[in-house]
Amino acid sequence: MSRPALPALNIADLQSLLRRREISPRNVLDALQARIEDVDPKVDAYLSIDFEAAAREAEKVDVDLPLGGVPIAIKDIINVAGQPCTCASKILRSYRAPYDATVIRKLRAAGAIPFGKTNMDEFAMGSSTENSSVKLTRNPWDLSRVPGGSSGGSAAAVAADAAFGGLGTDTGGSIRQPAALSGVVGVKPTYGRVSRFGLVAFASSLDQVGPLTKTVRDAALIMNAIAGHDAYDTTCLNEPVPDYTAALGRDLRGMRLGLPKEYMIEGIDPQVKAAVDAAIAQLQTLGAEIVDVSLPHTDYGIAVYYFLATAEASANLARFDGVRYGHRAENPRDLLDHYGRTREEGFGAEVKRRIILGTYALSSGYYDAYYLRAQKVRELIRQDFAKAFEKVDAIVSPTSPVPAFKLGERTADPLQMYLADIFTNTANLAGICGISLPCGFADVDGNRLPIGLQLLGKALDEARILQIAHAYEQSTDWHKARPPL
Repeated sequence: MSRPALPALNIADLQSLLRRREISPRNVLDALQARIEDVDPKVDAYLSIDFEAAAREAEKVDVDLPLGGVPIAIKDIINVAGQPCTCASKILRSYRAPYDATVIRKLRAAGAIPFGKTNMDEFAMGSSTENSSVKLTRNPWDLSRVPGGSSGGSAAAVAADAAFGGLGTDTGGSIRQPAALSGVVGVKPTYGRVSRFGLVAFASSLDQVGPLTKTVRDAALIMNAIAGHDAYDTTCLNEPVPDYTAALGRDLRGMRLGLPKEYMIEGIDPQVKAAVDAAIAQLQTLGAEIVDVSLPHTDYGIAVYYFLATAEASANLARFDGVRYGHRAENPRDLLDHYGRTREEGFGAEVKRRIILGTYALSSGYYDAYYLRAQKVRELIRQDFAKAFEKVDAIVSPTSPVPAFKLGERTADPLQMYLADIFTNTANLAGICGISLPCGFADVDGNRLPIGLQLLGKALDEARILQIAHAYEQSTDWHKARPPL
């Protein structure tokens, strides 16, 4: 196969060539480097790339391993030893990771090669990747639009064939929403299914690491590598990990899929609704039964999420004080001036907004009124899903209410930006798993913009939603479309 054609392959097809020794891992890296040099100046998905270290790994990697010789892009909030880990923030601009996160260690054990760090919203706080302090990442389908966020760099890189697969993190939709807007597959695992050790924390009870890929099978392959217990993460579940590829290819006869009335609301873009309706009809032709369900506390999801996530962020980000690592203000008058100026200079506007909101929610006199009440409503949301899953095997919905919006369109209105995650953040509050995959296109200003279908599953039921997603994917051609770069 010619070098220019290699980056267009998915992981499964790339593996076949590598295992037949028709190409080498070094051939793959060289082809990927050429592709990145061609398209990334337009997309700006990457913050840093270490091809020299990747080439050294490629020379000795065993291509017969589950991901042997496959380069993987990593969101710049996950520690990769020796590489920058800036979280797209000025406060960590010069920081280099001294160790591998558990997910990186597991990827390496499976033969994957982590080679580059992708752009993101600063500390994963955002829905468009516009909150990065470094650069704007653009949607490969329309360079005037956002790729989604906060894992927009990984999603854009995969969509642009500038990565075979990537890792992102999902705190309120930050894998699934950019997957939908960029036209790729994104999996948010069950809370505790994948280790968070080595992930820079935003909201510790919500964060999860997961894959962004070109196909559902590729997502299952990465999940096989990264899922499982980790003694370094006390929230990581000690449960057996199935082979997530085993159920791929099974039909959907007897499968019951819930359609929540609260998700099919006014305000959804008509083209998004039409595409999701068509996807639901296609799932029915594949043998699935569609069942109406209710998630009555959905309307409280955004408010609950932004109290709990910001409260946890205010505590987690207290460690960035300029004393031990990261940016440090010059010539402070005293310790208070040092703390104040370091954080003023190092954090961006959205991070400051969330720290202030979270600190307020946790403050004396307001803890019971806001934080504690939000925790109680979170439990009601969890119970909503538990009751729904007594009737159905999975829940189907749009991933995003709208296709990719214009760069700058929502930056002046934080509430409108927050509403981009209206269909995704309740899954994080409930701790369940979810996936987004392409289900069509919207025609906007003469450009085709991807639309995402979301499937939500009960805790530790990733295998089932991957099975459903794969059956739908293989019955359509949406995943085969490539952006016009």
